[in-house]
Amino acid sequence: MYKLLDTITAPADLKNIPREELPRLATEIRQFLIEAVSQTGGHLASNLGAVELSIALHYCFDSPADKLIWDVGHQAYTHKVLTGRRDRFHTQRQYKGISGFPKRSESPHDAFGAGHSSTSISAGLGMAAAQDLQQSGNRAIAVIGDGSLTGGMAYEALNQAGHLKKNLIVVLNDNEMSISKNVGAFSSFVSRKMNGSDFRKLKKEMQGLLESIPAIGKDILHFARRAENSLKGFLTPGMLFEALGFDYIGPIPGHDLPQLLEVFENVRGIEGPVLVHVMTTKGKGYQPAEENPDVFHGVGPFDVATGKTTGGKPGAASYTGVFGATLVKLAEEDEKIIAITAAMPDGTGLTPFAKRFPERFFDVGIAEQHAMTFAAGLAADGFRPVAAIYSTFLQRAYDQIFHDVCLQKLPVTMALDRGGLVGDDGPTHHGTFDLSYLRHLPEMTLMAPKDENELQHMLKTAVYAGRPVALRYPRGAGYGLALDQDLQTLEIGRGELLAQGDDLAIVAIGSTVYPALEAAKLLESRGIRATVVNARFVKPLDRDLILGAARRTGCIVTVEENALQGGFGSAVLELLADEGMTTIRVKRIGIPDRYIEQGPQAQLRQDLGLDGAGIAATVEAFLAAKGQAALSLVK
Repeated sequence: MYKLLDTITAPADLKNIPREELPRLATEIRQFLIEAVSQTGGHLASNLGAVELSIALHYCFDSPADKLIWDVGHQAYTHKVLTGRRDRFHTQRQYKGISGFPKRSESPHDAFGAGHSSTSISAGLGMAAAQDLQQSGNRAIAVIGDGSLTGGMAYEALNQAGHLKKNLIVVLNDNEMSISKNVGAFSSFVSRKMNGSDFRKLKKEMQGLLESIPAIGKDILHFARRAENSLKGFLTPGMLFEALGFDYIGPIPGHDLPQLLEVFENVRGIEGPVLVHVMTTKGKGYQPAEENPDVFHGVGPFDVATGKTTGGKPGAASYTGVFGATLVKLAEEDEKIIAITAAMPDGTGLTPFAKRFPERFFDVGIAEQHAMTFAAGLAADGFRPVAAIYSTFLQRAYDQIFHDVCLQKLPVTMALDRGGLVGDDGPTHHGTFDLSYLRHLPEMTLMAPKDENELQHMLKTAVYAGRPVALRYPRGAGYGLALDQDLQTLEIGRGELLAQGDDLAIVAIGSTVYPALEAAKLLESRGIRATVVNARFVKPLDRDLILGAARRTGCIVTVEENALQGGFGSAVLELLADEGMTTIRVKRIGIPDRYIEQGPQAQLRQDLGLDGAGIAATVEAFLAAKGQAALSLVK
């Protein structure tokens, strides 16, 4: 099945394949990717669109001496296959397998790690500057999708690249999409194509007509070609990129291997920054992915023949789905509620809101910093904006949260989807730092629901709190609970007592509450009686509830799906210190001081001791410790 692909274990092997055979290789790679991803899931559509582009880059450049930098990494599967990882590709995004993104520790051909967007040009420019200082003669090639050009960091890098004049090659892979359909004025500008089928047909007809004119036909044709190039300068992005100091080439068809090879061989010798604009089709070569590229952007296992996902059984509603439905419900009663997303309307559950209230829905593109200040502007003028952004991506907007939202005490709701461990996307996507980087900001209110029903009430509470609020909830399905139809506003800073015992208190937040209850049952069977507290709020803490449990039991265990440094447990320690409760024994359970690799959420929670059995085992060991002095807390 893979006659040509079987001969490739490194990029050098690719160069032994005759050029006329490369389209056949592209077909084999597409078939391999479809078969492999159908078993494991992954980012399929974007990778199918970049097969020929990846082949051409490795054919014309010499990795790892030449540095190939893949923005985000959604386009790097063919790169991984060509650089010696085909035999492990069945493990991509699997527990203890290879990453679904470029990863420096995985291969010398992965020049720069990725996972978030709009970073490739900055990294590539840094490498181009390093190569200039080293006088290596090698090239840095940044491959960036048009969706990533909605991120401001890309423009900062383009601006400096044009100024420095280093030998940087930027390949703009233009498929008119990021995950969902691209938005923004620049995206519309980039998408003005002069090589569409209608244009080519007209061009061919005009060429034939001019050539048929006796004596002067060839001269007129030459003039027409010059005029066409001038016209392209006004109607395509070339004008913009050349104004930034780049030599602009394109747009060129991204599935035409002979043309790609010719272009890349030529640009290798050009001095200074060059931008090659390549037009590709997301999902190329697999009809279900071409017809539904957003669905096949990140897809679970599926049946190759039908394109239908497999193994997905109907069950409890997802937290994301409950959030989206609740926001629609609230917005039906309040026209001041606004929804904002950063290029993720489907992923954040806002598609129903966008359809129901298109005039109150804003997709800002891959621009989380802008999203937060945009929300702040809406809030300053009397609206109630809700910005739904994955926890890991909200990190990029830290300064805007501090300066534009909290400092001005503006009522912006931050809905942090994928808080905690997210699974197969691994360390770039785990939302395990938000409790730490948000709770120390003045004016911030920070909460996390124990289940999908509590999420509803917390969302209403956040929207009407009249202050900055971050609401954090996990990826995946809830517990299948009945959802209250009447939404309540919770008392800010008030937790919930779920069980009472005298031996210790387990104080849990968000996704760890039910595991804490499970641990309490296991401990009870072993003669240990535990109080269980659903803290609900990380900031402000329920001082009375937590301090009361501490005084009664003399022993507290905190549980969180967040980094232990500066997280929920740290907040409880600070509370005890402030109260001078120096004899309380405290144990914190959470994410240790390291990045967590990919794997199923349940497996990762088990490994980290965040499931019921793990919490119970940690509590038993903690209580059984002999001669352990009480934690000394300085007031």
